[in-house]
Amino acid sequence: MNLLVLGGTRFLGRAVVDAALAADHELTLFNRGQTNPGLYGDVEHLHGDRTRDLTGLRGRHWDAVVDTSGYVPGVVRAAANALDDANLYCFVSSVSAYASFAGPVREGDPEVELGDHPDDQVLPDYANYGALKVLCERAVREVFGDRALVARPGLIVGPHDPTGRFTYWPHRFAGGGDVLVPAPPERRVQFVDVRDVGDWIVRSCERGLTGTFNLTRPGVAWGELVDACIPTRPATPVWVDDTFLLEHQVGQWMELPLWIADPHDVGVHLADVSRALGEGLTFRPLDATVRDTLALAQPTETAGLAPEREADLLAGWSERFP
Repeated sequence: MNLLVLGGTRFLGRAVVDAALAADHELTLFNRGQTNPGLYGDVEHLHGDRTRDLTGLRGRHWDAVVDTSGYVPGVVRAAANALDDANLYCFVSSVSAYASFAGPVREGDPEVELGDHPDDQVLPDYANYGALKVLCERAVREVFGDRALVARPGLIVGPHDPTGRFTYWPHRFAGGGDVLVPAPPERRVQFVDVRDVGDWIVRSCERGLTGTFNLTRPGVAWGELVDACIPTRPATPVWVDDTFLLEHQVGQWMELPLWIADPHDVGVHLADVSRALGEGLTFRPLDATVRDTLALAQPTETAGLAPEREADLLAGWSERFP
């Protein structure tokens, strides 16, 4: 297969490239050449800024295109138009495309609308992120019709993750000591290893699969995640309930990564992935994701409890329940 990847050197694009190379496909990468420019020296690189100039893509044919870097509908439409000779266009969207997360989300559910937000930039608070992804999906479908494959991943995690969200947990447990964890242990969260997404995308392009698919693990209990993290170094989980966390204004999702208590948002961890499972989506062992995240991804300042904040919360919890 002759495959073009828009992006390809940072996170998901990197996993797609690795999967394609492992399958001996012929690859071309189109990007600005600014992120990890030394990667994939034996792969054809076309350098350009997709927001300004797509000249390097014109007059070429690829069996499949994988777009891992599309956020603004006008930019995605321009790429789709420039590449309309391809057999298939795979656009990586997001589960953020759904209008409501008050319960499970399934392909075909209502999609979030843009409202008064701009359609030419992602806002700093990401308030229009999901709606822009919806419009990007529509742009691809309008150009490619039944040759479009739309992937809607949940939280993507694993090696080279730049966000620090999942990454916080393996590193925090590796630090040892008492670790604040949101109770109860049986509550489930959803995320997916970036390599599992990359593998599925490449296999789907090989088969010419089209349509729209949620992509994430069906669900992992917090207790399972903790058990997978603890072998990195002895640590003690301290299970803290939602009431206490909300009373102390702990931030959901980012300050305490993966934690969602708001009933309007619980569907973030309830995506139905039965369609993708039926089309070959598989998952590597959880401990492999934890181990490789610890080795190949770093925490960030924007995700996770600061040590002083965690210590204060643990002290308060201990006073309430000595």
